[in-house]
Amino acid sequence: MKIPYFIRKLLHFFSLESELEDHDSVYDEIKRGVVFKGTNLWILIFAIIVASVGLNMNSTAVIIGAMLISPLMGPINGMGYSIATYDFELFKKSIRNFSFAILASLVASTTYFALSPVSTAHSELLARTSPTIYDVLIALFGGLAGIVAISSKQKGNVIPGVAIATALMPPLCTAGYGLATGQFDFFFGAIYLFTINTIFIALASVWISQLLKFPIRTIVDEGKKKKINSLITVVIAVVLLPSIFFGYKLVMQEDFLQKANQYVSNVSLYDGNYLLKYDIDAKSDKITLIYGGSILSINQKNAIIKKSKDFNLENAAITIEQGLTFSNMGDKDSELFKFKEQVVNLNTSLNKKNSEIDSIMSRQKFGLTILTEIKTIFPQIKGCIYSESLNFNDTLKTPRMTPIVILSSESRIQEADKKKINNWLGQRLKKKYVKIYFE
Repeated sequence: MKIPYFIRKLLHFFSLESELEDHDSVYDEIKRGVVFKGTNLWILIFAIIVASVGLNMNSTAVIIGAMLISPLMGPINGMGYSIATYDFELFKKSIRNFSFAILASLVASTTYFALSPVSTAHSELLARTSPTIYDVLIALFGGLAGIVAISSKQKGNVIPGVAIATALMPPLCTAGYGLATGQFDFFFGAIYLFTINTIFIALASVWISQLLKFPIRTIVDEGKKKKINSLITVVIAVVLLPSIFFGYKLVMQEDFLQKANQYVSNVSLYDGNYLLKYDIDAKSDKITLIYGGSILSINQKNAIIKKSKDFNLENAAITIEQGLTFSNMGDKDSELFKFKEQVVNLNTSLNKKNSEIDSIMSRQKFGLTILTEIKTIFPQIKGCIYSESLNFNDTLKTPRMTPIVILSSESRIQEADKKKINNWLGQRLKKKYVKIYFE
């Protein structure tokens, strides 16, 4: 009996029925949002100009402001709601108004970018030209939040948030930029992103409208219902499949970029040559390295390229170019040559010293490792000091590096145990001669 009761209580928390708006009120609100004339039309045009300025100046805050005042969500929700309730008149009206809104937006944004003296494609523009599966997820779940809010008595501030998350305005403005500058790859990429957002916001409206059992507004036979559902499935597949491909490419590019950065960091200094500049093209798997210093030989270049295999970059196209070289300097630059040569030598020595320091620090902490291991055999040992030093002796031709271990214990260690410890440390340190002291 407890399990069904628990499930009922859990479902009660997720239930929308108690907060559901009257069906006729929802219908009237969606119908009002579909219309694009007068106030809504002017707000749309102003929002498009604001978003275009934001994209032109690469200002995220301005773009967000434009998305907040945009009324584009209305006809999209109208399309989804009308499909779910088989209200074909509302669907036609939504399509007409939405098409008019798109046309007005493209005209406004294209006009702005055609007149704007700034034509550089900043990051905010570029971000709207390569949609992926992640944009599908954003549009779908944003649309779900939007239609749930419209259907609820407690609307709150969800609708403006959905407008920001699904980002309907920036792709339209980017498409206008592509038309104004003749860059049609921008236009088609942005229109595809806008189509993704539109389709999946509308699909979210269809699902929620059916889930909440909004009343069917038109008498329709089962054959027509199946035809409509089949058409929806085809549209979803046509829009979704390319986004999955682009999403896969994005993941591969991010993976390549991460590996390439690790590789570049590893070869930033090679045989006294500095990496002056590098370029990573993740889209075409290309890496360009420009070195300064002495002239790199063919073998040295091949060795640098071969290192890429350590970072799983076997298929990367790596180009090595020579930048500043000391050998090209004349007599008048001899002082500069000497100075730069000293810098190279100092940097090489510094890297070597840093490696030695790291090695020393690691050896100093080795006493903790020994203490941890030896306590499992001899629990009475409570402390360990480990060091290494050269042992100078008249009988030795060269000094011998000898480990020194000082062990402290709470109670006296028996002679038999000391021999066991001596043997264990000799095998553990792989040294024939180990100096061991007991405190």
